[in-house]
Amino acid sequence: MPITVCRKEHFNAAHRLHNPAWSDEQNQRVFGKCNNPHYHGHNYELTVRLTGDIDPETGYVYDLKRLSDLMKREILDTFDHRNLNLDTVDFRDLNPTAENIAVVIWNRLRPHLEPHLALSVTLYETDRNFVEYHG
Repeated sequence: MPITVCRKEHFNAAHRLHNPAWSDEQNQRVFGKCNNPHYHGHNYELTVRLTGDIDPETGYVYDLKRLSDLMKREILDTFDHRNLNLDTVDFRDLNPTAENIAVVIWNRLRPHLEPHLALSVTLYETDRNFVEYHG
């Protein structure tokens, strides 16, 4: 019977929402304050969920220490205290919206997990604004 295990982490990052194909006026109209040319930051809350069957030998769906280490290596070490637009390869040509960040996180984690595990990412940009991606 499938069960879900979760790991929550926190990272701080700056970004600017901007479409280089648009005029400054259109970027301002669509993205508002998030288009600030000097960037702005968020205190992101990230929850990663893995769903699968309990291993009868270990009692685990997935070892949460392994998940913690994976999230640190693939997400926190890359995004924490960074300017997503300027400091990361992932967003060099991708607008770092919460939606795109969640998809990038999912894509960075998925190759390191067993195929039978369902992966879900929830990313809080603020207390009231969050996105979920299930792949």
